[in-house]
Amino acid sequence: MGRLTGVAVALAAGVFLTGTAPAAAQGSDDPLTLTATLDGQDIAGHTMVITPRRPVQLSVTVTNDGAAPAHVRSIRLSGTALALTFFAYDTTLPFDVGPHTRVTRTFGLDLADLDGQAIGLLPASVQLFDVDRNELVAVDTVTDVRGSFLSVYGVFGIAVLLLTIAAWATCLLALARHRLPANRWRRALRFMPAGFGTGLVAVVTLSVLRMIPPEPTVEIPIIVGTTAIGLLLGYLTPHPLPPAVEQETTRMPLTHEVTG
Repeated sequence: MGRLTGVAVALAAGVFLTGTAPAAAQGSDDPLTLTATLDGQDIAGHTMVITPRRPVQLSVTVTNDGAAPAHVRSIRLSGTALALTFFAYDTTLPFDVGPHTRVTRTFGLDLADLDGQAIGLLPASVQLFDVDRNELVAVDTVTDVRGSFLSVYGVFGIAVLLLTIAAWATCLLALARHRLPANRWRRALRFMPAGFGTGLVAVVTLSVLRMIPPEPTVEIPIIVGTTAIGLLLGYLTPHPLPPAVEQETTRMPLTHEVTG
C-alpha cells in the first residue's frame, strides 16, 4: 500500500512539475491584442463569478496593429489548476481581423455542465485560435465557479486527500513498528510523497474555499515547501531499531557452549 501510494503521488508530482513550467512569453512585437468581457465585465484583473446553470455572454474584441490580416477560427474558455485542465469550452466562430482594424464578436455560452466539472477559484483564460489550432492571442483571468463538491475538481481534491492520509499513515505506522530504512536519506524519501500530497491538499482546499486561486506563483511554493518539510521529517526520524536491540546487535558473543 505504501509503495502504491508513493508511486501515485510521484506521478502527480511529475505531471505538476512538467505542466507548471513557465511558458514562453509572447513577443512584445505581437500585433494582436485581445479584450474579453463576460456579461459586460472586463475579465482581465477581475474574479469572474460563474453560475453553471446561468448562460453567459462572452464578448471578444481583437485589435490588429500589424500589416497582415489575422484569421480567427475558434475561441476557447478554459480553466486550469495544478497543470490540469478542468473545463474547456470551444466555440467555432470564424472571422478575419484586417491590418490596423478592430473586430468585436459576442456570443452566448451554455455552462450548465460546468456544475460537474469545477468548484471554487480557478485560473482561466480566453484564447483565440487560427485554422491550424495555433494560439493567436489570449487573456487571463480568475473564475469563481459555483459548482458542486462532487465535480471533477472536487473529487480530485478528495482523492488527493485520501492518498495523502494513506501516505502519512503508512509512514507513521512504519515508524511505530521500527520498520523504516536505516539510512536517513531513504527515510527522508519515504516521507516525501506524504509532504507532496499535503501541499496538493492545501492548494485544492484554499481554492475550493475561495481563498487563494491555484496559480503557479502560489501552488509551487506551497507544494515545494510541504515536500521539503516531509523530507526533513523523514530525515530526522530516529533509527528504526530500539536502543536496546541496536546495542545487542553490535555486541560480539563472549562465551560459547562447549559440548562433550
